[in-house]
Amino acid sequence: MAYYETVFIARQDISTAQVDALSDAFSKIIRDGGGKITKKEDWGLRSFAFRIKKSRKGYYVLLGIDAPCAAVHEMERQMRISEDVLRYLTLRLDEADNEPSVIMRNKGQSDERPRRPERDAEAGAGGGADSIPAMAEKAAVAAGASI
Repeated sequence: MAYYETVFIARQDISTAQVDALSDAFSKIIRDGGGKITKKEDWGLRSFAFRIKKSRKGYYVLLGIDAPCAAVHEMERQMRISEDVLRYLTLRLDEADNEPSVIMRNKGQSDERPRRPERDAEAGAGGGADSIPAMAEKAAVAAGASI
């Protein structure tokens, strides 16, 4: 048997219970075909870089699979038929990868970048809302205009 990793994206308007039911259905197809699921990771609801089938977000699920080729083909066929699956991608691996994926390793970290320190310093030194007119006055004086 060969090792595979499959990531599928489910629609955002279905519940997490329905996403779990989808992944369980795909797992059952693999088990019925003589394979086994070695890893299952729920990456949660994530935003897309562009619209996919009129959706801006989707639930991502990764499945690690040790199965014969026919079982994987049947699972992919069911993914194509399912209206709840927006996209899927299956990769064949040389060896099983039982470590957590990069997404799961970085899950505890914030997705947002921290503020740059120089912007925090500028905001504190400027004095808030009255700093905008002061900046405009400095710019006008520098340009040679009289106020």
